[in-house]
Amino acid sequence: SDAYVYSDLDIRHWDTWQNGNYSHVFYKKVGEEDSEGIDIMPDEPYYTPQKPFGGEEDYCWSPDGKSIYYVSKKLKGKDYAISTNTDIYKYNLETKETENITEENKGYDTNPAFSSGGALAWLQMKADGYEADKNDIVVLENGVKQNLTANWDGTVNSFLWAKNGEEIYFTAPVDGTIQLFKVNYPGKKRIAAVVEQLSEGQFDVTGIVAEKKKELLVTRTDMNHAAEVFRFNLKKKTFEQVTNVNTELYAALDLPKVEKRYVSTTDGKKMLVWVILPPDFDASKKYPTLLYAQGGPQSALSQFYSFRWNFQLMASQGYIVVAPNRRGMPGHGVAWNEDISKDWGGQVMDDYLSAIDEIAKEHYVDNDRLGAVGASYGGYSVFYLAGIHNNRFKTFIAHDGVFDTRSMYGTTEELFFVNHDFGGPYWEKENADAQKAYNEFNPITKVANWDTPILIYQG
Repeated sequence: SDAYVYSDLDIRHWDTWQNGNYSHVFYKKVGEEDSEGIDIMPDEPYYTPQKPFGGEEDYCWSPDGKSIYYVSKKLKGKDYAISTNTDIYKYNLETKETENITEENKGYDTNPAFSSGGALAWLQMKADGYEADKNDIVVLENGVKQNLTANWDGTVNSFLWAKNGEEIYFTAPVDGTIQLFKVNYPGKKRIAAVVEQLSEGQFDVTGIVAEKKKELLVTRTDMNHAAEVFRFNLKKKTFEQVTNVNTELYAALDLPKVEKRYVSTTDGKKMLVWVILPPDFDASKKYPTLLYAQGGPQSALSQFYSFRWNFQLMASQGYIVVAPNRRGMPGHGVAWNEDISKDWGGQVMDDYLSAIDEIAKEHYVDNDRLGAVGASYGGYSVFYLAGIHNNRFKTFIAHDGVFDTRSMYGTTEELFFVNHDFGGPYWEKENADAQKAYNEFNPITKVANWDTPILIYQG
């Protein structure tokens, strides 16, 4: 076995220890297939693709084949741990010189892709250290950069250039779903970029595969159906299912009913709540009911089909599931998305309780059998609710939950996250946001109030 001595941060990322090896992009020349390839980042101690989730979206060829564009966070040690400042680099195959084309932006720059006309688009977040910042589409052509979505109150998930090079199709969260959008690329024209929503419905468009003959091939899910491929007619704005991998299986199942509700929050806002009813739901009966707390904390609670937290499976066991789009989730405007930062135990906890209290008024909800479940930030929420729920719940389940925010600060490798969401380290006694995060909003300080069984599991 090997032993390592670390004298700086960046010792691991998630489940991978830093052992001095870095992923790089290589290329081979035609006719030299037996060669080891040419490293475009020779001797550089940086990653491409990025840790922990990066893939082929982190690099692309220029249309003329003379350059490779790639994403990297060229920082080391503590600087790497506290920053989200990835950049897009241009590597010239002939000169072997590298140019940083996004140096002025201090947040994430990711997903470079060229249009048929040679314009380069990518996704950009402005704030350094904020991993859930508004994600915009930026285009560079002839030395001029344009932010196409700067004035749109949303955040982009993924995109695909239209074949005409004049539009970009993209997916984005909206009102508890993920939908298709498009934005025009003005180029040299003196016109504004305008975002248009193309699809609407109780489903998620999880990816755009290709464009063909005025149609888009996309993948689509909902809470009852895993991903299938669909055609989307750009003129009629209609879907046609292409694959039927699980259709026969679904036909043999009694599927839950998914309802969209809206409840009022304690600060007078309207909040979307998904309510999943058991397959054999009978309104004359009473059902045990689960409050589902989403992780993230800035992730969308949309019409996803999860193999880990599967609402269909929960409901099939006879439970009603209440899944609120509480503060911090994208798809309800940038401000709603940002409201959870430095307020983990604040308004969002009232949002949870507003959701369960409103749905619990239904005569078919058994108020003597209410539970709360969640993972990651959802697990934090369960721990925190256990100390403030005032006998609402009879059981809790916490998966991979944050139990002690001080311990989290001292053990996480992504210091950028806790610096932003908690406001800084716990030893900054004059930092009001940080002190609230590590004291008032710390679940461990509420343990004296725990009076309800909690199932806790990690991994």
